[in-house]
Amino acid sequence: MEKNNLETLRHSTAHVLATAVLEMFPEAKFGTGPAVENGFYYDFDLPRTLIPEDLPLLEEKMKAVIKTNFPFERAEISAAEARADFTKLGQTYKLELIADLEKAGEKISVYKTNGFVDLCSGPHIESTGKINPTAFKLTKISGAYWKADEKNPQMQRIYGVVFESKEKLKEYLHMQEEAEKRDHRKLGKELGLFIFSDLVGPGLPIYTPKGATIRREIINYSNELQSSIGYQEVHTPNINKAELFKISGHYDKYKEDMLRVVSNYTKEEYFLKPMSCPQHTQIFASQMRSYRDLPLRIADFANLYRDEKPGELSGLTRLRCFCQDDGHSFCREDQIKDEFSSVLGAIKQAMETYVMDYKIRLSFWDPQHPEKYLGDAAVWEKSQKLLEDILIENKIEYFKAEGEAAIYGPKMDLISNDSLGRKWQISTIQLDFIMPQRFNLTYIDSDGKEKTPVMIHRAIVGSPERFLGILIEHYAGAFPTWLAPVQAVIIPVSEEKFGAYAKDVETRLIASGVRVELDASAEGLGKKIRDAEKQKIPYMLVVGEKEMTDGSVAVRQRGDKNQEVLKVDEFVAKILEEIKNKK
Repeated sequence: MEKNNLETLRHSTAHVLATAVLEMFPEAKFGTGPAVENGFYYDFDLPRTLIPEDLPLLEEKMKAVIKTNFPFERAEISAAEARADFTKLGQTYKLELIADLEKAGEKISVYKTNGFVDLCSGPHIESTGKINPTAFKLTKISGAYWKADEKNPQMQRIYGVVFESKEKLKEYLHMQEEAEKRDHRKLGKELGLFIFSDLVGPGLPIYTPKGATIRREIINYSNELQSSIGYQEVHTPNINKAELFKISGHYDKYKEDMLRVVSNYTKEEYFLKPMSCPQHTQIFASQMRSYRDLPLRIADFANLYRDEKPGELSGLTRLRCFCQDDGHSFCREDQIKDEFSSVLGAIKQAMETYVMDYKIRLSFWDPQHPEKYLGDAAVWEKSQKLLEDILIENKIEYFKAEGEAAIYGPKMDLISNDSLGRKWQISTIQLDFIMPQRFNLTYIDSDGKEKTPVMIHRAIVGSPERFLGILIEHYAGAFPTWLAPVQAVIIPVSEEKFGAYAKDVETRLIASGVRVELDASAEGLGKKIRDAEKQKIPYMLVVGEKEMTDGSVAVRQRGDKNQEVLKVDEFVAKILEEIKNKK
């Protein structure tokens, strides 16, 4: 089924849900019920709080509505008629929506289904009978503020999913079960990678040695990639004067999302920095630049801070403190295409290494709301065309998204698919003609005149912290050897008899640069192997009488019950090659 048809099916199923809710609660008041990815939701003001056990009851009522095969009947009416009808029904939330539509000068239409009347622009399927009763499921209940405003009343939101077939629903539910098993918050705790502390604060992760190792490897690889295309690492302060953000434009656009810092000794206004680009302009401005000096490419891993709402924080994927593989290229206009091409190449290499498919989203501004952005329409049209030309010339698949641009320019966003097919925005490359002008950045061109450089903002995997959360779920915690915090565990059959040899093997592996642990516990061999499997360690090296005599190890790879006996030097060569190639 095509996307538009699926959206129509899902929106229609939301109306069937509302019909069922009306039957269960005749005094219910209705909010809105749109289609969303994979399904729908509807917001209700109900006389009592719903519980999970209510969902199967509502599903049965929905199936009864589907069975009646009632048509979806549309009618266009005047605002006065709509007010009269919904006043009679006592639907106060719909009266607010009618007032909004009337103010916007939009047409008002209603849909009637089996006694349920809803304010809705449609479209809908022909009748309720077109919904497959075996292909939908109500999934959860949550709270939601009316019109997403915390000053408004809180409603109860019922979520559901619906597909064209029972098989598609079954496939989706299986994927959801897999996603739950892979939840990085759950696996991160089980694998001992990071913690959150109420004393430290929400959205502020603390990394254990294991978690810090993976985070460091992600950063090191991004550094390796960006160094290969000419970027040099810099470091900038975590706090900055407000004046910096006033010039960049972030003060006016993002002040509410920035954390303010107060000095005990001065009255100057400071903020924890939410991004590094304004600081990087000052590195460029610190000395006179010639056209021969360009591009100037710099990158930064200093921490960033954003005042996210507590309810929006989510494990490692939405934080208040994080860093980014944040880089900026200051270049001439004739260098833009080469700069973008080199970054796109680095991103491609990264995604191949992490084994993630991706597409490029070409994010444009919203011309209907220019007040959200910096710069005039002419600059935006010019920069947007330039980015699209680069993608076309490089034969890179992309899709457009209006309204997703940064405040200062259009961008290419990498939308990646993980192993469960879920989409994540990871990398970004942004074209900026605005910020260099705001900071009066200049260079001396070949004709001896001052020119304003172009600024390219780019990230390869974005925030290493957020990317770590994505990778935990992508790999289900089973990291490839080069990323694994512990790459091998040595398991002596008997600590008393073979402990000394196991220690010698550990010493040799550590000296070779392998991250290794020695399980010297008194547990039996089977328990030690199960523990290593549970910790998802790539290699288990069992040592006993034969191995000690031969100077070897019995190598057991994660997920494989077979063993291969190798000399210690052979195993070291094997694992180092695997780490080097990042396979």
